[in-house]
Amino acid sequence: MIYADNAATTSVSKTALDAMLPYLTTAYGNPSSSYSFGRQANRAIASATETVAKCLNAEPKEIYFTSGGSEADNQAILSAARAGLRRGRKHIISTPFEHHAVLHTLDKLKKEGFDITLLDVHEDGVVRVEELKEALREDTCLVTVMFANNEVGTVQPIPEIGALCRERGIPFHTDAVQAAGHMPIDVKSMNIDMLSLSGHKFHSPKGTGVLYCAKNIPLYSLIEGGAQQRGKRAGTENVAGIVALAAALEESCDNMEKDRAKVCAMRDTLIRELSKIPHSKINGSPEHHVPGTVNICFEGIEGSALLLELDKHGICASAGSACTSGSADPSHVLLSLHVPYELARGSLRLSVGEYNTPEEMEEICRILPECVEKLRSLSPLWKEYESGKRPHVC
Repeated sequence: MIYADNAATTSVSKTALDAMLPYLTTAYGNPSSSYSFGRQANRAIASATETVAKCLNAEPKEIYFTSGGSEADNQAILSAARAGLRRGRKHIISTPFEHHAVLHTLDKLKKEGFDITLLDVHEDGVVRVEELKEALREDTCLVTVMFANNEVGTVQPIPEIGALCRERGIPFHTDAVQAAGHMPIDVKSMNIDMLSLSGHKFHSPKGTGVLYCAKNIPLYSLIEGGAQQRGKRAGTENVAGIVALAAALEESCDNMEKDRAKVCAMRDTLIRELSKIPHSKINGSPEHHVPGTVNICFEGIEGSALLLELDKHGICASAGSACTSGSADPSHVLLSLHVPYELARGSLRLSVGEYNTPEEMEEICRILPECVEKLRSLSPLWKEYESGKRPHVC
């Protein structure tokens, strides 16, 4: 099997597994308990907090553990909205190709009377800072722009966005789920006020994430109950998951430069070879890009059918975000990049990581053109393109 869907989830590393096992077996105390067994678990959380803070250049008291990126996104956005409401500010700026954890939260706030501006991300999938500057208003209470897109992999000008927001005194949140562990992140120098990440994107188990919230930003609870995490996230902490996340993030940051070179080389092989397939289109800016994600559309076929063909050959990939699998509609991300509707239906996302090999890339590049050719031979739409009844779109 060739696993090329690392943007959906990654395997658990030995480092993360070894770190978490004691807290599933022998050191399973409740970290809120006052006896030594509980204090042991509490110390493990404190140590993990310091590790995560160091990786982000944050302070430990600015780190909150969540169930994942979606919860962190929700808490950040709803907190900023609540703080804005108290000051009479009900305008939020974002983009149309955010993760649905952001977009659906914004939809909820829109129904509550907030005004939402979605910036154009253009055909290259990159926000223009000057357009953000023009969109800012006196009543803007939050700017939330993802660090790296989960489908096409484009990276936004985060330091510049953060600097503009800092200058205007507007909180800036970024969903860094696809960037954390793969790209350098410094919340201080990048002027980031709130940041979301999820451990299962960098070899930690699913179910644990982080919300970084600068100490000067008011944070409100989504979950009421106990006084855990300084009263901002109630519920007994997932000690094993927290410890594993910290270990995996530290390992990823320590090996980032070496892993990045390897992953970028494999990504570039995919882009170079798959671009040779006639009537195909690579999506997103090649200059501003995460290391391992390739998104490509093939004219005349359905992405869902292509995934089944690849699966028959032992290749795991996706047509877009794993959170929207099963939808019959084209990706909202590709449509926001102005990819034609019919072309967006034939999308494929390949996302590789440091555990992949160059030989696996060669195999993908051998098999994928055969799959595309087979599906096109069965496609009435492709026959219309080839006969001239319908003009090619790429």
